[in-house]
Amino acid sequence: MPTRAEFEKELREILKRNHEAFIGQYADQINQLLGLSREEINSITPNTTELETYDQLIAVVKDASRRNVSQAELKKHIENLGATAVSIAKKVTSLAGLFA
Repeated sequence: MPTRAEFEKELREILKRNHEAFIGQYADQINQLLGLSREEINSITPNTTELETYDQLIAVVKDASRRNVSQAELKKHIENLGATAVSIAKKVTSLAGLFA
């Protein structure tokens, strides 16, 4: 079990990475993904276990934004998450273009 100091250090690092993601290249896409309603997500994936894919998609886009990766690389990472992730990404106008 981590000490309080280790936990706080890890938390600071997570917050730093999140900040970098929200000011990065794909900040708008992150905001649009986070803005999807539960109904929109359920229309793609009514199975609650598939919500993990939605969470993974957000993590991938955040990381891509933080690291300033190319659109082609982001597309590849999303495709690696599977068909559900691609379907969710297509609900976001600025990501849908990657799959046109």
